[in-house]
Amino acid sequence: MKDIGSLDLSGNFHGSLLNMILNAGLMVKFVLLLLFIFSVVSWAIIFLKYNYYRKIKKENESFDSDYSRSSKLSDVLPAAKKYSYSTTAEVFRVGYAELTKTKKTLNESALGSDEISLSSLDNLERSLSKACNTEMTKLESALGFLATTGSASPFIGLFGTVWGIMDTFKGIGARGSATLALVAPGISEALIATAAGLAAAIPAVIFYNYFLNQSKNMVQEMDNFSAEFLNIVERYLVRK
Repeated sequence: MKDIGSLDLSGNFHGSLLNMILNAGLMVKFVLLLLFIFSVVSWAIIFLKYNYYRKIKKENESFDSDYSRSSKLSDVLPAAKKYSYSTTAEVFRVGYAELTKTKKTLNESALGSDEISLSSLDNLERSLSKACNTEMTKLESALGFLATTGSASPFIGLFGTVWGIMDTFKGIGARGSATLALVAPGISEALIATAAGLAAAIPAVIFYNYFLNQSKNMVQEMDNFSAEFLNIVERYLVRK
């Protein structure tokens, strides 16, 4: 039953947002609670990811600066170990570790240098590719929840609205009459679910696209760095 205090004698509706939520049906309340959870988790992911991407971008710039000033790969390694968030630094660390194994194999193996060179370069390329894929997975982790929130929340809210309107018309049928004063509160309460669905979905979609674009840029940086690293190894360390 609706709160009589939310109606005056002229039939005008004075319910606040909180009152409408409290007076909503059980199913609408459940939908609102579900959307609230979606929204809280989405905003938590947004803040964490924004801070994470900001650190990565800052450390990538610092590492690129140290890398460009170094004349030897061995000089870059101490700098690379300083940056725990940098994606390009992680690719370098993996590549340098594989390169160290390759040089050890070259010194110990009795096979021909050409055969070793081709095999070593392939191993190095696979290691760099694996490192890039691992970093890409880290970058895009939890973005799926934002995508799910952005696509599902409006429909969840619409479901709550439809259910609330059904309850409203059921009440009208039981009374046998319908006036604006009787219909408006129920419909207003039901429409809150749609508004809540949109409120959860809009920021999730915006930041999902933003983070996805940032991730693509960082993956491209890693691919470019991997190609440059392979060129350096091929020119100076393997085919000599």
